[in-house]
Amino acid sequence: MSDLAPLVFREPGVLPMFPLGSVLFPHIGLPLRVFEPRYRQMMADCLRGEAEFGVVLIERGTETGGGDVRFATGTVARILDARPLPDGTWAVTAAGVRRVAIDGWLADDPYPLARAADWPDSDEPDGDAVARTISRLRSLLARSSEAGDQVAPSTIELADDPSIALWQACAVVPVSPLDDLALLRAPTAAARLALLDELIADADMVVSHRLRGT
Repeated sequence: MSDLAPLVFREPGVLPMFPLGSVLFPHIGLPLRVFEPRYRQMMADCLRGEAEFGVVLIERGTETGGGDVRFATGTVARILDARPLPDGTWAVTAAGVRRVAIDGWLADDPYPLARAADWPDSDEPDGDAVARTISRLRSLLARSSEAGDQVAPSTIELADDPSIALWQACAVVPVSPLDDLALLRAPTAAARLALLDELIADADMVVSHRLRGT
């Protein structure tokens, strides 16, 4: 099927895209069970190229069937392992590597494709400030677990590098996909850290009310 097909996404700036109902952050793992024929072809084609594809949040629609509307900020995922299974599906393990801005969508033929440009942060976060935020996040995770929420453990290990740890903290803070998107879209690391602090404070207030029964 795809063995002889030209790889249009080998054109500079063109990425195959995998729209999802959740946000992928850089430095975060992404396990996938790929069953739609178009995305199975996409995985096969990616493995012939740079083994990378983009992930974007769906604005309207669903993950299957097409016809969805997508947001214009995403993350490039690199395939770490991909295996076709006997039932025709693919078991894929990938990881986010960098943020991208979508400059325009191409036709979904044979699968979603977009022109995308890397969007790196222009700054580095303050390590001490990141450590303080992570301490507040751990407290929130512990209290959320006490309230019965399914959240990451408060003892979760994060990277020593403040930039990576900030992305990892964004991935585990218990907020909505739209809040996750706002964190991904933050123009700088400093702005992302400030927004993360606000989201932690808001979530902690809600959890506090629940724990008090008010």
